[in-house]
Amino acid sequence: MFTLSPQEIQAVGLSLKVASTATLLSTPLGIAMAYMLAFGKMRGKSVIEGIINLPLVLPPVVVGYLLLLGFGQHGVIGKFLNYFNIQIVFTLTGAVIASAVVGFPLLVRSIRIGMESIDPAYFNVARTLGSSWWDSFFTITMPLCSRAILGGMSLMFARSLGEFGATVILAGNIPGVTQTIPLAIYEYTSVPGGDAKALALCMVSIGLSFTVLLVSEAATRKIRRR
Repeated sequence: MFTLSPQEIQAVGLSLKVASTATLLSTPLGIAMAYMLAFGKMRGKSVIEGIINLPLVLPPVVVGYLLLLGFGQHGVIGKFLNYFNIQIVFTLTGAVIASAVVGFPLLVRSIRIGMESIDPAYFNVARTLGSSWWDSFFTITMPLCSRAILGGMSLMFARSLGEFGATVILAGNIPGVTQTIPLAIYEYTSVPGGDAKALALCMVSIGLSFTVLLVSEAATRKIRRR
């Protein structure tokens, strides 16, 4: 039977905290970006879409290094944050940002597909009846793409649980501070006799990811029945 040490329990808790925070903070922006890509008519939309999806094709280490350049002490964002004594590098906030950036494309793509599947006739009828944009958004768009939003959040949450490359570059691997499950597994595989601990955390990671998928599927079925 696997047992977890206090440090490993901390790693599990930090993983859940980082994944939850990154997903919840990214969802409103993800909905807005998906709506713009699905229904917006502006120049350069393909460029915006390419920038959003770039973390999907770039190695996570490259994403982390670019974030480090931006949020470091000499970076554009880092210099601005220094005026307010806000540090991102080697902090839990950095881990959240890294996970959010890497998982954001999955969230947007899922929601966008759901929005594009909505029959435009619904919006035409709503406008004919005098419905405002906000009314149409909250009574048509959001309910009809609720499954896509839930699916996107689940994908992003699961991706954040497994994020390694960008996190280790931007936030580091500090036990009790930024060490999530993947970082702890990496550390254990790098030291003699750490295989058993790494395997235990692997099983925990598999269990958490599988639970997320089961909960997402159950919630999706419930929404479909409604």
